[in-house]
Amino acid sequence: MRRRTLIQAATSISMPSLISNAFAQDAGVTAREIVVGQNAVTSGPSGEPMQGFNAGARLAFNAINSQGGIHGRQIRYVCLDDGLNIEKTVANYKTLLTEHHAFAFFGAIGTANTAAALPILRESNAPMIGCLSVGDSVREKATKMAYFVRAGFAREAARLVGQLTSIGITRISVAHFAVPGGVEVLGAVRAAIKAQNPTWDVVQSVSIKPDGSDVVEAGTALGKGNAQAIIMQLSSTLVAELIKSVQKTGATRSFYGLSIVDGEVVAKALGSQIRGLAVSQVVPFPWSQSDPTAREYRQRITAQKLPINYYSYEGYINGLVMIEALRRAGKSPTREILHTVMRGLNASIGGMDLDFTSSSTGSQFVELVHVTTDGRFVR
Repeated sequence: MRRRTLIQAATSISMPSLISNAFAQDAGVTAREIVVGQNAVTSGPSGEPMQGFNAGARLAFNAINSQGGIHGRQIRYVCLDDGLNIEKTVANYKTLLTEHHAFAFFGAIGTANTAAALPILRESNAPMIGCLSVGDSVREKATKMAYFVRAGFAREAARLVGQLTSIGITRISVAHFAVPGGVEVLGAVRAAIKAQNPTWDVVQSVSIKPDGSDVVEAGTALGKGNAQAIIMQLSSTLVAELIKSVQKTGATRSFYGLSIVDGEVVAKALGSQIRGLAVSQVVPFPWSQSDPTAREYRQRITAQKLPINYYSYEGYINGLVMIEALRRAGKSPTREILHTVMRGLNASIGGMDLDFTSSSTGSQFVELVHVTTDGRFVR
């Protein structure tokens, strides 16, 4: 009995100590390293964009580490996969804090998953920097806790709808993932359409499971509708499967994608069937010959024998933002100092004008590119 009592007492002492240490303002910072933690989906069709994003981020982190790190400290980048499961998301954030001793978080994805992490961000005061896809509603809730580099869904939707209506296309359908972020994209497209004309609306919408099991059925339904164009919030080969399903009905549609759409993958799957896919992009052109950051990125990713694409370039730029913030946090960084740095950050990084002084979203950059049948992007 006495032994059991001692064990219980030891447990009651050690657990609060562990949590307290993980939530300390300088947790994750040692004389030799700074721990940057990430929770994201990296498996399945939904995880392919983040795989590219992470590859680009590692290029930036490895480059600075090879140059001596930040104020003599190496960045240790720890990534955990949540499979888009919200319970796993929460568990991963806690694990990153208590077991891996993360100082800050990096590269969020998933609207509902990021929302579930907000209480942990608030309690630990660990800043979240960068994302691949997080809805505008969560960005607003995350103010002063998280800092998102890329433009939001509303900005992308407005750019796509504006382009369509400018060429006389007003009957627009939406295909989106059956997740909260997808529903938010549908709302953003609807709002953008009504901003053009209050009497207009989305003519049809379909939601598609993240595993893509119902994508053919969704494409058939869209093919039987009367839209002129379809805006898609899908990733990987699901876009190609949707387009093929629509075309099998005999329907002729224009296809437009949010930035999560991988044009190269679609072109490889469809070839000449692609017939004019346009995609909104939220980072500058990775193949630019004049931009020094793009040239640097291409040299580094080619040396790793990895493909040049928008996903990895976005990860690279987000990595540069994290590096700059940690550099500005000084030789004795704390989480509060890093927050202060980010709230005052107004700079050009990676060819992007970023301003976090009045918003949790730093960039408003969106441009439309066309995907050729051989997978190239034309501005």
